[in-house]
Amino acid sequence: MSITNEYELAGMQKISEAVAYTLREMTRYAQPGMTTKDLDEYGARILADFGAKSAPYLTYGFPGWTCISVDNEFCHGIPSEKRILQEGDLINIDVSAELEGYWADNGGSFVLGEDKYQHQKLVEASKEILQKAINNIKGGVKIADIGALMENEARKRGYKVIKNLGGHGVGRSLHEEPDELLNYRNRFDTRRFRKNSVVAIETFISTDSNIAVELKDGWTMVGNKGGYMAQHEHTIIVTDEAPVILTHMNGILN
Repeated sequence: MSITNEYELAGMQKISEAVAYTLREMTRYAQPGMTTKDLDEYGARILADFGAKSAPYLTYGFPGWTCISVDNEFCHGIPSEKRILQEGDLINIDVSAELEGYWADNGGSFVLGEDKYQHQKLVEASKEILQKAINNIKGGVKIADIGALMENEARKRGYKVIKNLGGHGVGRSLHEEPDELLNYRNRFDTRRFRKNSVVAIETFISTDSNIAVELKDGWTMVGNKGGYMAQHEHTIIVTDEAPVILTHMNGILN
């Protein structure tokens, strides 16, 4: 969507606060020995307190309120009573929701407790790349140029990007134009970021794979060549200067 008045801005600020606060608190709440179902239900209670509704559940009938992916699961992990969090796990939580007709999306990867398996370097790379991408987004900038920046920054750090996942427009629904804000340069993409547009910009930084493939459960995605992936995502408003980060409260870049 494009922000055209103060009411739309207020609506986007309200839902963005809800998803950002939920993500932050879920990240803080996660502990070894907890199931991903427990963590998901905690997030659901926070969203409900805001009056917000789970976007993946509303839009796709997803079997959970948030997406929680662990270790070799790249994204869209289904919360489960059988998945017990362990010290050193690489966890990704993605929270998106609707409130009063407005939608926002954010996510973040983190290492649970001690970095026993050396995932923190990947997490930090994803954070740094998202920050650099956001710093370079403004009205008129080519979408493909931001994709190229992301891929180049990943390569510098010895990583790959997932080529079939990307950011997207958001605001009046979960996925809007501009869709497919990819983490690499699509030379056929001539689109540019538009001032006042709302987008969810996100990284998909991988150790080994460049394609995400769906498991038999119909939701969870893993890498085509295995390995691990880190994702970080903010909902932003594009301006002529630095973007407005609507989900800044989540603290994912701290």
